Amino acid sequence: MSSFVIKSIGNALNATSLLSPKLATKKALSLFATPRKGRYNDEQKQVIESAFFEEINYKNMQIATYRWIGNGKTILLAHGWESNAARWDYIIKDLKTEDYNIIALDAPAHGRSDGKQFNAILYSEFINEAVKRFKPEILIGHSVGGMASVFSMHLNELSSIEKMVLLGAPAHFTGVFSRYKSMMGYNNRISNGLDNIVLERFGNPVSYFSTADFAETINAKGLIIHDKKDRIIPYEDGQLLANRYKNSEFITTSGFGHGLKDPSLTPKVIAFIND
Repeated sequence: MSSFVIKSIGNALNATSLLSPKLATKKALSLFATPRKGRYNDEQKQVIESAFFEEINYKNMQIATYRWIGNGKTILLAHGWESNAARWDYIIKDLKTEDYNIIALDAPAHGRSDGKQFNAILYSEFINEAVKRFKPEILIGHSVGGMASVFSMHLNELSSIEKMVLLGAPAHFTGVFSRYKSMMGYNNRISNGLDNIVLERFGNPVSYFSTADFAETINAKGLIIHDKKDRIIPYEDGQLLANRYKNSEFITTSGFGHGLKDPSLTPKVIAFIND
């Protein structure tokens, strides 16, 4: 959406909040949690056609998973917001060459997984179910997929995970939420209402859900990659994550953007896995 449309929606909800703060806040949260894209188009379907498809049931929701069978280490891939397992097309061929056993999943409300709305806590539960099913040694997450991976590692005992790769991951949910509020231009009624909903639903304030803080509890070896020109998740988030995640190494890039799909990074990820 254009900035004009975004601000127009924000202004409309601000006006609504004068009469009904709860209704305005509910609509604001729905906008935040509902992906506008992420289901498969025809081109993306071709990426997953060669994979073995399996669904995992979680609380009456189906988690879509894709497996390219290999004899090496098992790797679980967790994509980011408004994406799906096809985003890993750029690296899957190289992982196959290494004969890894590759698993990718679709997040809630993305790809072929169930759900109409998304949040990182639910995604972390999807990841937990996939880890229990496939017992991967390596967990690779992009953007909010990296955040959800850290959440899952912190909140569950994922004993099979030996190494994590975090690509352009946000350091804390506070920043993600604040950028959304700022982008929409919400007033204090809506901003505070959103914070209250998080507290009511998840039992903790927004500030509690910190990837950087949770990373301090993780023993698995980590590789953090972040681009200086990332326009979605600030480079400072990568720096903070690297600072808090003691058993990790940090790779800085410049010009690869938020997607971090440059072929030059793949050998570095594979070297980290094999080390």
